[in-house]
Amino acid sequence: MDVDGILTDGTVQISSDGTETKSFSILDGLGLVRLNRAGLATAWISGRASGATTGRATELKIPHLIQGRTDKLAALQELAAQLKLSSAECAYMGDDDIDAPAIAWAGIGVSVPGAMPAALQAARLVTRRAAGHGAVREICELLLAARVAR
Repeated sequence: MDVDGILTDGTVQISSDGTETKSFSILDGLGLVRLNRAGLATAWISGRASGATTGRATELKIPHLIQGRTDKLAALQELAAQLKLSSAECAYMGDDDIDAPAIAWAGIGVSVPGAMPAALQAARLVTRRAAGHGAVREICELLLAARVAR
C-alpha cells in the first residue's frame, strides 16, 4: 500500500527545524499486525522517503518498506516477483495518480474516499472509512475474513 493518503490523511507537518511528523491510525496499525501474524505479507510503497514512515514501519514490523519510488506499479511487480506472487494474489491500496496503475494491476485494487479520480477509477473497492482513520483496518478485516472463509 501507499503511505501518505492511505495510512495517513495525507497531511505532512514540517516544523521550522525541518523535522517531519505524520499521524498514523492505531486502528490501522493493529490491522496490519494481525495480517502479519496471519502470515500475509505486508508492504508499504511510498513515493517519498520519510523518517516518520520508517519509524512507524519499524514499530509495526512491516517486512517490506520501499520508499522514494514513484513508479508504484514497477515497485509492486518487483516485490510480487520476489515473493513469487501473481497479480491476483496481491492487494494494493492507493489514493493518487501514481498509484492508479498498481491499483489496476493488483487482484484487489483499493482506494479511499477523497482519492484522486484516476485512483478511484482504477479501484475495484473504495473503503467507507477515510484515509488515516481506519481505511487500512477495514481492508485488513476483509482480507482476514476471506482467509478464514476459504
